[in-house]
Amino acid sequence: MRIQFNISKTVETLVNDAESSLSHVFKPIATTAEANQYKVIDAFRQENICQRHFSPTTGYGYSDEGRDALCRLFARIFKAEKAVISPHIVSGTHAISLALYAVLRPLDTLISVTGKPYDTLENVIGKEKTPDTGSLRDFAVSYRQVELLPSGSIDIARVERVIKSCERPKAVLIQRSRGYHWRKAISTLEIREFVIAIKQIFPDIIVIVDNCYGEFCELEEPVECGADLVAGSLIKNPGGGIAPTGGYVAGRADLVALAENRLTCPGLGMEVGSYEAPYRPFFQGLFMAPHTVGEALKGSVLFAKVFEMLKFDVFPKHDEKRSDITQSIKLLDEKLLLAYTRGIQKAAAIDSQAEPVPWDMPGYDDQIVMAAGTFVQGASIELSADAPVKPPYIVYAQGGLTYSHMKLGLMMALQEMNII
Repeated sequence: MRIQFNISKTVETLVNDAESSLSHVFKPIATTAEANQYKVIDAFRQENICQRHFSPTTGYGYSDEGRDALCRLFARIFKAEKAVISPHIVSGTHAISLALYAVLRPLDTLISVTGKPYDTLENVIGKEKTPDTGSLRDFAVSYRQVELLPSGSIDIARVERVIKSCERPKAVLIQRSRGYHWRKAISTLEIREFVIAIKQIFPDIIVIVDNCYGEFCELEEPVECGADLVAGSLIKNPGGGIAPTGGYVAGRADLVALAENRLTCPGLGMEVGSYEAPYRPFFQGLFMAPHTVGEALKGSVLFAKVFEMLKFDVFPKHDEKRSDITQSIKLLDEKLLLAYTRGIQKAAAIDSQAEPVPWDMPGYDDQIVMAAGTFVQGASIELSADAPVKPPYIVYAQGGLTYSHMKLGLMMALQEMNII
């Protein structure tokens, strides 16, 4: 293997030594994956999923059994009253936008309680100097944000003060994963504590959770913890690396119905919407998701352990609780960052010959470099990495359909970085 992939004995030994010390960290990950797998299987059984649900439809898609069964299945797994899960939702940003536009009206206020949201959402919220783009700002929706505490937790007391100061506070947004920030992911326990505290004072406030990268990382999902809406992408965790596209919004039935109207139009909702390709990849991906997420979490633990041994700052540490699949590594050097992404790309099964280069990616303020030799374009549940090309040159490792592939990617990244 070392000869085939041009990996030195030193790199192989380092990674194997790290791996041999991680069984106590891997065990609870496997336990969670197993519990979530049984939950998913039970939902398939309860919804009586059959071969006919895989069949495609055309035109308006009236009485599309596959579409309707997939929505019911997803709602059952996520303990939601209702869900819209559709190949016509193009990304996580699109799914979150559906949730925001569904509930917010002119003169309402949206409050982000986890600080600055992910870069692509800034254009949805709206920037002061941008022309009319159809952003929330263009529809007279105000925006406030509350920074996290130094511990990385939500500042509940500050959120309460901000809500009281707003004339028409309508919704709060929790970004569960870290985006391009050096912070912990928000756990389902923290979401529950936040919802209980806020709803006691503001029972009508709508809690929306950006659930990207967090699905199946824990035993519960945010709706079970009191969130009104959750949204995310199917080419991340819940698609299991098999779903070819799509996204979801799940939660309270009345709010999901508004999201359906936003996806199509009022009066039609999810009564329409055909898909000429088979639905099988969506069902199969959802079935595989708990196992795939478990593999990705184990891989992230290995990445953390190895870079800790090499004296790099990582977040989270290898033995810390994880609420998303992302691993942050502070490299402090642009050359190391680019070398890391080259190594990840070389380990890919698809497009392994490509070389990642920084580029002006739509929706981002800084140049971004991405390594992603994926079967599904941009699928960050597959072995991938991305980073804004700016100090302190933090790379965000995410995904891996199999632990073995993540281990190989780690070794090839280290080989390319030439730091051992």
